[in-house]
Amino acid sequence: MPAAADWLRERLGYDCHDAALLEAALTHRSAAALNNERLEYLGDAVLSFVVAEALYRRLPRAPEGDLSRLRASLVSGETLAAVAAEQGIGDWLVLGEGELKSGGHRRKSILADALEALIGAIYLDGGMEPARAVVERLLRPRFENLPPADELKDAKTRLQETLQGRGQELPVYAVLAAFGPPHQQTFRVRCELPGRDLAAEAEGSTRRGAEQEAARLVHDELLRRECRP
Repeated sequence: MPAAADWLRERLGYDCHDAALLEAALTHRSAAALNNERLEYLGDAVLSFVVAEALYRRLPRAPEGDLSRLRASLVSGETLAAVAAEQGIGDWLVLGEGELKSGGHRRKSILADALEALIGAIYLDGGMEPARAVVERLLRPRFENLPPADELKDAKTRLQETLQGRGQELPVYAVLAAFGPPHQQTFRVRCELPGRDLAAEAEGSTRRGAEQEAARLVHDELLRRECRP
């Protein structure tokens, strides 16, 4: 994949020696038995370590909880998919016919997985230092604009902490429905505060995602009601 190797050199600053590793990293499981799943597994570990180390060095006074939340934000599927899209990784993915027809080169989960696989491939090809350099290059704008760690608490945590701080019962979550094909399901979830006329429903591609959105809606409404005269 000479063209992909040129792209890797220009965009990520790495000159790959083993073309087979690069090809595997960019091959989705829908296209071939030899694909990027194993490299994704390895890249996930490398990425997590590099980000943890970078945060540790950049934020010498930050407590463990803040470091963990910041790391989770930087290595989340949402962030990785955005970084992958910025670098144009989707243009180089090898996908099966079904994924091609459904726009798999733009699907966030596929983009995030491919980025992790590339990091895994770079680690195997060149070692930890080149992998660290690529990760820091990719995430540099985000490292330089880190949000306050408290803002990164997920909606369920914020809602729970608000209720606990007031001695109130914790929310109850229930899955109302799950529909769609097994590989692309949508979940509808309800979040309700026991004993109070306050609940919300939300949908998401995962149960957790739907719960988070429902919790956010309930928390926002709870705060709005308390601000009313």
